[in-house]
Amino acid sequence: MRLAHRLAVLTAAATGVLIVFGGLVTNTGAALAVPDWPTTFGHNMFLFPPSQMVGGVFYEHSHRLLGALVGGLTVGLAAILWRRGGRWRALAVAAALLVVLQGVVGGLRVVLQTEALAMIHGPLAQAFFALTVTIALLTSPRMAAPALTVDATTRRLTLTAAATVYLQIVFGALLTHAGYLGLHLAGALAVFVLVPIVTARLRHGGDPVAAPAARALLALLGLQLLLGVGSYLVRFSAIWIPGGQLTMLAAPVAHRLAAGLVLAAVVVLAVRVLASARPAVLDVPGVLGVVS
Repeated sequence: MRLAHRLAVLTAAATGVLIVFGGLVTNTGAALAVPDWPTTFGHNMFLFPPSQMVGGVFYEHSHRLLGALVGGLTVGLAAILWRRGGRWRALAVAAALLVVLQGVVGGLRVVLQTEALAMIHGPLAQAFFALTVTIALLTSPRMAAPALTVDATTRRLTLTAAATVYLQIVFGALLTHAGYLGLHLAGALAVFVLVPIVTARLRHGGDPVAAPAARALLALLGLQLLLGVGSYLVRFSAIWIPGGQLTMLAAPVAHRLAAGLVLAAVVVLAVRVLASARPAVLDVPGVLGVVS
């Protein structure tokens, strides 16, 4: 299971880089810089001349290559999990199907040239990132430590927080592609009310997974607030911002990546509190037997 854990961590890291490049594609206006798919200007995607990767084509084609890398890593991870049998196969199928769906949605976004698919593509990427982090957690030796017992209210709050953070990511996509600022601000308010309550309940309990994840989540939430304010100012105000165009590009891209990290952290908490309540659901005994 060590191999599965390392591959899951690598896949999650590669997905994080892919999310960054996805943000660069969106915020540089390079989404349709390459007009065809799955080819690139008629070339096999993997044989496209690097010398022609300039301007928006660089961001868009790099995004495609990174997507292919993540797809290959996911297939390898799914194969390893499938061999473990049992509930691991459900995770293998989920990862494989989600990465394929994400690739198809991204390709159709180019072929059909519709913003609706762009609004699906981004949140799907964040969901896949959270899934790879979950797999990395479940295959980690840290899961061998007994989970802290939490009350039903904490479990409900944690699951609600995870759902709220993901809904806020969907609202972020609606803001980016359709201008729904009010929804995103309302979602932010809900996240900043709910998530600190969850972290307060879990960060001091001594659980080797939940406690550090809760502290990291709280720090990420503070960072996300700063990035959110910065992203708002560069897009919706005439206030002078240090760094000019670089800041205008970097702030929303960093905001998008931080959103993925917040989602991953709150999903880790949700998985851990579920493990404390119903270990059989996550096959924790099986995990313990393998990683030990």
